[in-house]
Amino acid sequence: MPIRPVLRMGDPLLLQKAAPVTAFDTPELHALIKDMEDTMAHMNGAGIAAPQIGVSLRVVIFGVGKNPRYPDAEQVPYTVLVNPTLQPVNDDQEDGWEGCLSVPGMRGIVPRYVRLHYTGFDQYGNPIDRLVSGFHARVVQHECDHLDGILYPMRIRDLANFGFQDVLFPNADLADD
Repeated sequence: MPIRPVLRMGDPLLLQKAAPVTAFDTPELHALIKDMEDTMAHMNGAGIAAPQIGVSLRVVIFGVGKNPRYPDAEQVPYTVLVNPTLQPVNDDQEDGWEGCLSVPGMRGIVPRYVRLHYTGFDQYGNPIDRLVSGFHARVVQHECDHLDGILYPMRIRDLANFGFQDVLFPNADLADD
């Protein structure tokens, strides 16, 4: 399947609330997910949402294995998550650096819930129900924000903690999420 162009901050589609998926296990949904997989792999991302490739549907994929570009990140299982719902377990949040394929070359410190319960479906309509924490919780929140028209810079509390990654981290080899 083709590697799709990733929409960048400023594109109006990235600010829209995505529509729910109404049919599972369809050739169209499988093709969309394959395009998302290929695009995410090509861009060395930790996740991607359908709106980022121009499709306004509530579909995200994410996953991080052993990756030299994420040396300190815990592993996150590869997941296709359709029509997700997220519920913080409590009010505890932590700040962490984030990047985004739609905001290339930038990083910012974003507060996220530490523990999260999320539900949804895979591409076949099978239910997903997980309680997660740490980096896994951060990645899910970041990707699902895209489904509601939210980009991570909108969550930054102090813009002194937002800038170009090559300036902020001149000796690091970082990937965008």
